[in-house]
Amino acid sequence: MEPKILKTLPSADYELIDSGNEEKLERYGKYVLRRPDPQALWNKTLSEIEWKNADATFGADKKTWKKKNASMQNEWQISFDNLPAQAGLKFNIKPTAFKHTGVFPEQEPNWIFIKDKIKNAQRPIKVLNLFGYTGGATLAALSAGAEVTHVDGSKSAITWAKENAELSGLDKKPVRWIIDDARKFVMREIKRGGKYDGIIMDPPSFGRGGKGEIWKIESDFIKLLEECSKILSDNPLFFIINGYAAGYSSQAYYNALKPLVEKYGGQFEIGELTIQESKAGRLLPCGIFARWSKN
Repeated sequence: MEPKILKTLPSADYELIDSGNEEKLERYGKYVLRRPDPQALWNKTLSEIEWKNADATFGADKKTWKKKNASMQNEWQISFDNLPAQAGLKFNIKPTAFKHTGVFPEQEPNWIFIKDKIKNAQRPIKVLNLFGYTGGATLAALSAGAEVTHVDGSKSAITWAKENAELSGLDKKPVRWIIDDARKFVMREIKRGGKYDGIIMDPPSFGRGGKGEIWKIESDFIKLLEECSKILSDNPLFFIINGYAAGYSSQAYYNALKPLVEKYGGQFEIGELTIQESKAGRLLPCGIFARWSKN
C-alpha cells in the first residue's frame, strides 16, 4: 500500500515557524515556543537571533521552560480554524514538564477525517477514543454529532480534555469521560455488550493505567486490537491508529489492523503525520497513522 503524507498547514492560531538542528519553533496563538524535536535533522532556516526571540524555551535540564517574555501566561487558548463547518476546536495550551503543550497539531488532518466521516454517515454514531489525552479527536467527533466515550489513564489529562470541551462549547454534548486502563475498559465493554461505530487509539510505547497497570506496546497492542474488534458495531464507520512509538511503521499498523476489519469492506490509508513550516515549507514528520473507513 502506498503511504500518504498528511499535512497540518499554518493557520491563524498555530504555525510551525522553523525547524532544524533537532529543534522546532512554533507559534501557539500569541506566544512562540522553542522546544526539542529529534526528527528535525536538517539545518534551521532562520537565524539564532530569531530563535532566541521565542517567548519560552524548553530548558536544557529537560524539565522546565525558561521564559524570555516575563508577562507570558502559564496557560492560554487557541483555535484550530482549518476544520470545516465550524469556527474550529479550541484548546487550553499549558507547556508541561514533558515539553508538551497539550495539543498535537499534526492530528488536525485526522480531526477533519473524523468530522467528515461522521457528518456524511447521516446516522447516529458512537465513538470510542482510547488513550484520549486532552481530547482533540473527542472534540472533533462531538462537534460532528457523535456520542463519544473518552478513555485515559490520567486524571489530569481527563480534566484537561473537559476544559477543552467546555472552551469549544461541547461540554453539553453526549460524552463519557472515563479514567481507566484502556485494555481493562475494553474487556469490560465486551462483557457488557458495548458497541462502537468508530474507534480511535493513540497507543504509547509505554504507559500506566489509572491504577498503575503497565502498558507495553510490544506485548499489549495486538491484544488490544483483537479485543477492540469485538466491540465494533455490525456497521462500523472507521478505525484509526496513531503511532509515536520509535521503531514502528504505518505498514506495521496496517498489517495488524487489516485482518480485523477487512470483512466489512471499505478502504485503508497509511502514512505519516506532518506539519508544514510557514517559512520554508518543509515538512516536519511527527508520527504515523493507519486508518480504515467505510462510506
